[in-house]
Amino acid sequence: MGRVKAEVTVSALASVAEELWYDTSRWPTFVDGLAHVEKVEGDWPHSGRVLWDAKVDGRGRVDERVVSHEARTGQTLAIEDEKLTGTQTIEFHPTDDGCRIVLTLSYKLKMDPPTRQVIDFFARRPLKDSLRRTLRRFQQELEFAPESLV
Repeated sequence: MGRVKAEVTVSALASVAEELWYDTSRWPTFVDGLAHVEKVEGDWPHSGRVLWDAKVDGRGRVDERVVSHEARTGQTLAIEDEKLTGTQTIEFHPTDDGCRIVLTLSYKLKMDPPTRQVIDFFARRPLKDSLRRTLRRFQQELEFAPESLV
């Protein structure tokens, strides 16, 4: 199973960052590759799932199901798309000046070995870059958006 991680430190409180992160109506502004959210089910973000579609030539339909959620701490999702399955974890760590946000993806590509190992070698960097872009856009959305939008 592969694993990639990215993190960012923001000047906002963990509670404010968490509120934006779980607002699926705002995801198109920061989630890398997301075209639109198709459906939100259950008591999101505490339980349930989100189905979203990627942009053309992207991940296709992405299914994210809540595995666990702890307020002001984070959330773990079981994820699946056309190319991989795995878990994605978001963590919010309060700091003196805001919070540190850590996004981790543990994944298994949907192909048989030995092809999986070869493709995984080349897939790891783009997956990590995608997490970084998501967090960079999230930081911009969080810190530079008008107060009324946060």
